[in-house]
Amino acid sequence: MRAYLELLRLPNVFTAMADILLGFLFTHEQLQPWPQFALLLGASSSLYLAGMVLNDFFDQAQDARERPARPIPSGRVSAKTARRLGFGMLALGAALGWAAGMSAGEIRPALVAMLLATAVLIYDGVLKKTPLAPLVMGACRMLNVLLGMSVAAQSWQAVNWLVAGGIGLYIVGVTVFARTEARESDRPQLILGMAILLGGIALLAWLPHWATGEEWPAIRIPQRWNLFWSLIGLLAGWRCLRAIVDPRPALVQAAVKNCIFSLVVLDAGACLAVQDTYWGLVILSLLVPTTMLGRWVYST
Repeated sequence: MRAYLELLRLPNVFTAMADILLGFLFTHEQLQPWPQFALLLGASSSLYLAGMVLNDFFDQAQDARERPARPIPSGRVSAKTARRLGFGMLALGAALGWAAGMSAGEIRPALVAMLLATAVLIYDGVLKKTPLAPLVMGACRMLNVLLGMSVAAQSWQAVNWLVAGGIGLYIVGVTVFARTEARESDRPQLILGMAILLGGIALLAWLPHWATGEEWPAIRIPQRWNLFWSLIGLLAGWRCLRAIVDPRPALVQAAVKNCIFSLVVLDAGACLAVQDTYWGLVILSLLVPTTMLGRWVYST
């Protein structure tokens, strides 16, 4: 069982769920209608887990050299089983996206789910080792947030794209930062990654200033909004700086793990622009299974 949990990177799936919660609550006052929310949550989780499995399937030769203890090179999970599991979950995620669209009478969930599945496959199978890889990974996260927004009655407005884009830009930075995490990283690359992910945080912090007053739900500026995002930026920057000063794999991987888990905090914070504290805490509660499982199953 542990081999499959490692293959799925199970602790990370709760960050994908946090994206869906953010997207849905950004366009709905409650988690209603719940069947549509549940289908979107299932689609996102399936697509994310598929991406993790296919990542290891396509990287099995490299992992045999750099990470021989991982499930496929160690023989704990066969490559054939991983391929079936990865593509099966990819198809399931796309199907659940179509089901959400049929339930809502809206084509956007199906289209976004298909785009997300395509981006996952392109990243894992084609572009992962190219300079375009961080952009594609960021696009996957942006599409995941948009998937949560896809059953909204209203058309997407500038603030919707800004929220999804801020999360996507943050992940571009994390991906750049993590590019060579299995060996000693180059400091210029780490600095670039840190600058990009801090740019994503800054974009989210600027969200209320993009509001036109016509959004639904209405955009507002919670108390201590700027302080919250400043602290998030300082914490993320501090974790990255430690790895920049000493770019050993262990420190870089620890910084990447913290940045991935911090996505839940970013989603919760962005949600506060349209919801009360209760829903922010609901999203933040996903840190509990994320961190507990993260002590037992690796995340990077």
